[in-house]
Amino acid sequence: MVDLFKKCYDFTRADEVKAMGVYPYFRPIEENEGPVVQIEGRKIVMAGSNNYLGLTAHPKVKEAAIKAVEKYGTGCSGSRYLTGTLDLHVELEERLAKFFGTEAVLLYSTGYQTAQGVIATLVQRGEYVVSDKDNHACIVAGQIMARGATAELVRYKHNDMNDLERVLKKIPVEAGKLIVSDGVFSTGGEIVDLPTLVDLAKKYNARLLIDDAHAVGVIGKGGRGTASEFDLEEEVDLTMGTFSKTFASLGGFVAGKERVINYLKHNSPALIFSASPTPASVAAALAALDILEAEPWRVQKLIDNANKVRTELKEAGFNVLDGRTAIVPVIVGDDALAFQMWRRLFDEGVFVNVFISPGVPQGRQMMRTSYMSTHEEEHLDYIINTFKKVGKELGLI
Repeated sequence: MVDLFKKCYDFTRADEVKAMGVYPYFRPIEENEGPVVQIEGRKIVMAGSNNYLGLTAHPKVKEAAIKAVEKYGTGCSGSRYLTGTLDLHVELEERLAKFFGTEAVLLYSTGYQTAQGVIATLVQRGEYVVSDKDNHACIVAGQIMARGATAELVRYKHNDMNDLERVLKKIPVEAGKLIVSDGVFSTGGEIVDLPTLVDLAKKYNARLLIDDAHAVGVIGKGGRGTASEFDLEEEVDLTMGTFSKTFASLGGFVAGKERVINYLKHNSPALIFSASPTPASVAAALAALDILEAEPWRVQKLIDNANKVRTELKEAGFNVLDGRTAIVPVIVGDDALAFQMWRRLFDEGVFVNVFISPGVPQGRQMMRTSYMSTHEEEHLDYIINTFKKVGKELGLI
């Protein structure tokens, strides 16, 4: 007989990396001011956060969260379906529906849970989830849940519309189909080819779900996301997202037609059997939405900041993936080298995210950097100069 826990005791990769002194994960942040954080008692320039508009430390966001706790307490102690709906939840749903120009919005407790709650509820026996191979893990989890309920799952090559059409041709015409894609892909920062995606969805009678976790507050008019970026707001059936990035909080949402949102509201286990988003989380997201609407310049400042780093690192000779979002990936191409580079950047006072295999394909190991509208020139210059120093030491440039 095999002990269920044998795999746990056999897993030593993390221990080996720790022993080498280059372990980059689970680093406690002791103070967080946005562009600069404190880790291990040192001030570190943050170049790996998804706090895109820099609102987690904004006084109005913090004040809103505090006031919500004072009025409603720390939690809702129930699901939205029963005792867990506050007027705050309804207000945020209505405000988001107006912001995105959709009929209705439904909140979930996390962004990850949103994908599970939407995909597994909508796609049922004999129906198909059609998914980009580079979609976020939350979408993969939703697909697995749908498949467990005997739905079918097919995948197409990353952002390859020819391969998507090849896949769609093989699906029975009469079958229900949901095409799912990130709007901005979380690893490489690329934007989906939404115009072609929309055309193919119409041609093959499929519905379309776009995950805008890394798009809201980043692209589109006033930061309204991927559909807005391409003037295709009426053509995208459902948009889902998170509050943990632009909205400086925790939670998720899905936006779409009222009848579809109503169905999810009454049939999605991830909603019905989960405690609702906390008062502080919802109030913080509302305050962040207020700021996004009142200060759209933050979106352009974010993109300008990312573009500065992207351009200067390319000019220095780094292998930087092309893009026009907040994510700037620097390809290193080897696990060991990636860990070494992360450690040297950290020692020099810059925090980035290191992506290694199998999270990314062999040869695509990277320093995934991301930027905020609150990064100032001094922060960006320090990041660029530190990359140049470390890159030369390691023979990357």
